[in-house]
Amino acid sequence: MLQNLNNYHIILASNSPRRRELLAGLGIDFDIRVLPDIDEHYPDTLPVGDIAQFIAAKKADAYKQTMTGNELVITADTIVVVDGEVMGKPHDEADAHRMLSTISGRTHQVITGVCLTTNTKQRQFSVTTDVTFKSLTDEEINHYITHYQPYDKAGAYGIQEWIGYIGVTGLNGSYFNVMGLPVQRIYTELSTM
Repeated sequence: MLQNLNNYHIILASNSPRRRELLAGLGIDFDIRVLPDIDEHYPDTLPVGDIAQFIAAKKADAYKQTMTGNELVITADTIVVVDGEVMGKPHDEADAHRMLSTISGRTHQVITGVCLTTNTKQRQFSVTTDVTFKSLTDEEINHYITHYQPYDKAGAYGIQEWIGYIGVTGLNGSYFNVMGLPVQRIYTELSTM
């Protein structure tokens, strides 16, 4: 499968263990390369649905300067959106509690933007998944924050962790997108690179 990728040295530009696991699940060989201090700011006027893709493209631009002839770099960014409010990674325990309280008993969107970049071409896309949570108690929220590490996750949660097991009541779209990498769409896009 994906024989066309034999022409490329694939680089996943991410520190995320979840993204590594998901990309490895496609059965392709890749290396990890992470550049420090990439600016992830976006214009305030940017539509919410475009933010993750904009940031993924910004990350890709930073990698273009370091790419060799046959490299294909995969960059991604994930955001959580509730009623138009963008939730990135929580800054501290209070911020994590606020985010989890906000998504409690509601449906929110998880949007992952992805860029596939070579020296000669670039593909950009985003995938959106609707996630519905039951009403979470303060005790459940505090338990999750205390026993897990929500600080490196958009919206302060990992669907593959305890909070997802007990909290998610509905999902419309890609489960793996909520984990941080829409691998089905990536597979489809890589097949035509």
